[in-house]
Amino acid sequence: MTYDEINSLLDFHYWARDRMLAALDLLTHEQFVEPVESSFKSIRDTAVHMMGAEAVWYSRWRGNPQGMLTAEGFCDVGSLRSAWRELESGVRAFFQELGSERIHTRIEYKSLKGDAHSSSFAQMLQHVVNHASYHRGQVTTMLRQIGAKPPESTDLINFYRIQERTRSTVSGRTA
Repeated sequence: MTYDEINSLLDFHYWARDRMLAALDLLTHEQFVEPVESSFKSIRDTAVHMMGAEAVWYSRWRGNPQGMLTAEGFCDVGSLRSAWRELESGVRAFFQELGSERIHTRIEYKSLKGDAHSSSFAQMLQHVVNHASYHRGQVTTMLRQIGAKPPESTDLINFYRIQERTRSTVSGRTA
């Protein structure tokens, strides 16, 4: 993947995150934390896992590995959003620092189990986006299970369509 393609994927990732968080804003605290059958025990736990996994990867990129976050540290969607936006700032800054010349640089790291690995930054970032997409699908299902409204479409093709319409509008054309 090229630098621009990875940047677009990063834009998609945070666009989809924001759509998911907008749906979570409509939940009561009880709905946010209530047990729902899925990979994690609640909508909050699933959303925090998504951000926590991204934070683990970011810490590896920065050479300061950390473990997973706990859901209990996030009492509401606002606290999750705030922490995730701060993380986004760091991820975007790191991506900018790498630049197009170094996005395929391999980074050595250890898994949470302690196994040694080496992957390119580009592969790791693609994994972060894919991992979040998987769990956003779970959040959508969990929202439906509790009778809540799911997020607006977070499909990648929908993101591309919206981007094209935005570019057309900015350039003076209509789509």
